[in-house]
Amino acid sequence: MTSDKPATYGSSVADKVAAIVAPMAADLGLEIYDIEYAGGVLKVVLDTPPGGPSGVSLDSLALVTRLLGRELDHSDPVPGRYTLEVTSPGLERTLRRPEHFGREVGKVVNVRLHQAVNGTRRIQGLLAAANGDTVTVRGESGSVDIAIGDIERARTIFEWGPAPKPGKTPGKKSAKKNLEHDNTEATAS
Repeated sequence: MTSDKPATYGSSVADKVAAIVAPMAADLGLEIYDIEYAGGVLKVVLDTPPGGPSGVSLDSLALVTRLLGRELDHSDPVPGRYTLEVTSPGLERTLRRPEHFGREVGKVVNVRLHQAVNGTRRIQGLLAAANGDTVTVRGESGSVDIAIGDIERARTIFEWGPAPKPGKTPGKKSAKKNLEHDNTEATAS
C-alpha cells in the first residue's frame, strides 16, 4: 500500500483476505473481528461469537495461521512482502467498526476523539448504547453521544475484579486481628 493509512476491513486487500479466511474461521466456530494491512503487516483478528462460553484457543489460531498462510501464498492477494499475524482481540479490545461497539455495549470503554468536545478529547465510561452511526458513553459527568466518525481510537477497559472496601487493604488482616489470633494460640498451649 502506498497510503499512510492502514488498509482495514472494507478495503480491497482486506476484503480479499476476508473471503479466504471466513470459511476457515466458520469451520472452527470463529468470526472475523477485524483485518488490517499496514506497514507490511497483515493482521487477522478472530473472535468467538458474542456470548460464547470461552475465548479463542491458541490451537485454533495456529491452525488458521498455517491454513491461511498456505492459501495466501497460493492466491497472492497481498502485494509485495508482508508478515502475517493471526490473533484474538484480547481482553482490552480495539473498537473501530460499528459492529465492534455493538458487541461491547455494557462494558467500560476509553475513547479518544479527533477533536475536543466540551474541552476534552478523552472520555472513559460505560458504553451504554451503540447504533450504526453513534455511541453513547456514560461517564462521571453524564452521558455523551459520539459519532463513530469523530472517534480517533477506542478500546474496552478490562476491570480486574471488585474494588476493595474503603479503608481496607485487600489480602491483609488487620494488626489487631493478628494479635488476637496469636494470643489465643499462646493461651491454648
